[in-house]
Amino acid sequence: MTGTGPDVVCIGETMAVLSPSDARPLADQTALALAVGGAESNLACGLAALGHRAAWIGRVGADPLGRRVLDDLGARGVDVSAVEVDPERPTGVYFKDPGADRTGTYYYRRDSAATAMGPELARLPFLRSARVLHLSGITAALSDSCAELVDQIVTGRAVPGPAVSFDVNHRPTLWRDRPAEAAPVLLELARGADIVFVGRDEAEVLWGTGKAAEIRDLLRPASVVVVKDAGHGATSYAKDGEETFVATPASRVVERVGAGDAFAAGYLAALLEGRDVVARLRLGHLVASETLRTRDDVPTVPARDALDRHLALDEAAWAGLRLV
Repeated sequence: MTGTGPDVVCIGETMAVLSPSDARPLADQTALALAVGGAESNLACGLAALGHRAAWIGRVGADPLGRRVLDDLGARGVDVSAVEVDPERPTGVYFKDPGADRTGTYYYRRDSAATAMGPELARLPFLRSARVLHLSGITAALSDSCAELVDQIVTGRAVPGPAVSFDVNHRPTLWRDRPAEAAPVLLELARGADIVFVGRDEAEVLWGTGKAAEIRDLLRPASVVVVKDAGHGATSYAKDGEETFVATPASRVVERVGAGDAFAAGYLAALLEGRDVVARLRLGHLVASETLRTRDDVPTVPARDALDRHLALDEAAWAGLRLV
């Protein structure tokens, strides 16, 4: 790596995560493991593991959980020098609840330190040296001041220079299970970004369309739209209309929490490296598959030589790839 500033700055909330060590439901557990997690910092950790300079900006409480967040992210190589520590509000917490079909998540983040983030963060000189700023729809739902921060950066372009990456990341409970309230806000933000990540399923819930090409049309004038379709594949649409689809390789699935963040980390890493669109989508799938095969929000990323071998596969070999 060259230079001193971050390649990517990720802005959002990171929480303490309490989760079972096995697949039994939360109510049946007698002990839980403590870790940290948050969509934006998960992505920053993925980028750092792939060899890129990544920073996370947010707010944590002046409490043991806040210290754990900073220590954990710092140990993973993420720059946390611009994080604010709130002397009065607590660090947010969430619990994982394993289930037969999916892992449930229970959030305790109301009035957390992160909810006090506001548009003043957009004035940090630190942001202007980055190549990419990454935000998500989660932050827009945390509080009015958080929503103003996201709006100023994504649609208002308060930070000149960096490209803006935005993951729709619709979390129904944060919007009080009212898609009609979330839909116009997230649509405007997605249209204002340079790079948008959106799941086909969440687009169907929010905007009533689940077809990739229709989602692309809906999100114009966003420069690049990446539509993820879980186990099927991901499609990237360039501003000139070029469409690129890469199938999801077969993979064992233990838990899906964090897989979307890992996909975005892989995609952005390949973008920073000047790789073509196929390689961006492939690296996204490869990093996401590591998350799918673990209960951790942030997985151990394979060595780059192993990833590069997969990226170099021809189409037939990629189609037959099994990641177990």
